[in-house]
Amino acid sequence: MDLEAFRWLLTDAGQALLARAAEASEDPLEAAAELRRDAAPEHVAAALTQASLRRRAEAKFGDLAPRMYFTPDGLEQATRFTVAEHRAARLQAARTESVVDLGCGIGGDLIAFAGAGITSAGIDLDPVRVEVARANLAALDLGGAVMVADATVLDLDPFAVAFADPARRGARGRTFSVEDWTPPWSFVETLLRRDSCVKVAPGIPHELVPEGVEAEWVSDHGEVKEAALWSGRLATTARRATVIGDGGLATLTDEDLPDPVGVTPPVAGGFLYEPDGAVIRAGLVQAVAAGVGGGLVDEHLAYVLSDAAYRTPFARSYRIVEELPHREKPLRAALRARGVGRLTIKKRGVTVVPDELRKRLALTGEGEATIVLTRAAGRGVCLLVEPF
Repeated sequence: MDLEAFRWLLTDAGQALLARAAEASEDPLEAAAELRRDAAPEHVAAALTQASLRRRAEAKFGDLAPRMYFTPDGLEQATRFTVAEHRAARLQAARTESVVDLGCGIGGDLIAFAGAGITSAGIDLDPVRVEVARANLAALDLGGAVMVADATVLDLDPFAVAFADPARRGARGRTFSVEDWTPPWSFVETLLRRDSCVKVAPGIPHELVPEGVEAEWVSDHGEVKEAALWSGRLATTARRATVIGDGGLATLTDEDLPDPVGVTPPVAGGFLYEPDGAVIRAGLVQAVAAGVGGGLVDEHLAYVLSDAAYRTPFARSYRIVEELPHREKPLRAALRARGVGRLTIKKRGVTVVPDELRKRLALTGEGEATIVLTRAAGRGVCLLVEPF
């Protein structure tokens, strides 16, 4: 994204061209040819890029996307807005008066903070992202300041809370070394000695989380989006799983963990619960088991079994219809006998590649079914289940 071309988009002429780009042909060559009749090529490219990014951004930003501005990598790295709103709500509940977003990107979290009524400032090393974030605050009629600055040398004392989302990509792509983050883990550790929130990858090892810091894993409609580290007065527990869905938001913490639950054998007519990924990442599967009055299918596997039917935001629920043969040849015969053609395969604790197994089974029936391949009492089992 060229800085001058983006600034031109914010002019009256640029806004008119952007509106035309939004209505132009979906064929990029046709659209470019149409718009270039009375606009410079670099302006046309900027307008068409924004129109395309806005369409893509609807998955993350919903109704806000058509009014916002993006860069390709900024959109990819931006927090899903439902998750950003949850984070802002936590800061609001903690009576946070001001927050500085260290590495604000295109301003996704910044607009959530400002929208929650928190005095907000954002910084970033990239002038284009700073310009885009500033434009997004203006487009949504939100207060806040954005400037080009280096987070590692900024005086943070004027701000009640510091928020950081370290870049986890280098010249060679995504990096898994925390010292290759920008800013690096050593800087993150200094942030976590004060009231801060740091967004990190969901795969962060538990042992990396400093003592006294809360680690929260967040999923949105069943997909784990991030982990966040909360420090100082913002830390209220050690581990938390937060799930966002159509029914709102629900949370589990390590304080919900019971005494260790036992292993429960699967039985036809019983129920199997598949914990949400955030629950698994947070190590809170046993809290789900306690909540449904059940146990684990295996002490090392994240499936829960119970005799009782529950609807819980922390797991997908299935009724166990029957146990089918675990070996491939008799399993094929059993599924064909039931007229199954479309098969969903879930697995945990077994070395099976679902797509490859589905091809080898070569089912052709009209019916649809779901099977769970796992271990119970040290043996492989195949459970025919149905969602409820």
